[in-house]
Amino acid sequence: MNNMHNSSAEITMRHIEREFSFDNTIVLTLNIHRPVVRLKGNAEAQSRINRRFSSQAVAFLRRASIVLYRQAVQQYQDSIVSDFPFRQFDAAMHFDITYNSNCHLSTFNDRYEYTGGAHGSTLRRSDTFSLKTGQRLPLMSFFPRDSNYRGLLLGQILMQADENMQQDPIYFDDYRTLIVKHFNPESYYLTNEGINIYYQQYEIAPYASGIIVFTIPYCVVGTAPSC
Repeated sequence: MNNMHNSSAEITMRHIEREFSFDNTIVLTLNIHRPVVRLKGNAEAQSRINRRFSSQAVAFLRRASIVLYRQAVQQYQDSIVSDFPFRQFDAAMHFDITYNSNCHLSTFNDRYEYTGGAHGSTLRRSDTFSLKTGQRLPLMSFFPRDSNYRGLLLGQILMQADENMQQDPIYFDDYRTLIVKHFNPESYYLTNEGINIYYQQYEIAPYASGIIVFTIPYCVVGTAPSC
């Protein structure tokens, strides 16, 4: 059936594992877990979405195999000279499907890198697509035109953060200023409950708090994803 209005996508996951060695020693391991989308009767949208996922995975693979590998080799050689234990580098990219319904697909991917030291670091990126067109949708597309969606979202985020701080002070002392400063309309994804806005490590809280996520319910937003 030629279905140009797929309400959801068929998704399989593709896994890539590689080890990078120098001087007969594994200095870097790489893992990539990325989705592959199938949309019946809509090859153009399917191709557009899969190209996005593929290009992100290829870019991460290239960074690991060139930049991180070079750093790992250098650190390995330095460890030999200084007679200090070498800690193997690690790079991992994992995609999560957070919404796949009502002609919308939303995902985020976490890119983890360990390059020695006490702990690694994680960077989150996200994409939301129309399953009709395969185009990425900006955050503003879920709000009425010319609405102050940024003000609405920040108001909700600050309210939730204030409540969280009363229960458990996990943010920096100046978290309210930092929440406004680091608000990024690219840093969002859809869930069944609402729109999730996230902040990267260290932006509004210490490393131990991880990536901070705030959920703004659709009833507050005033609309929900639909075909």
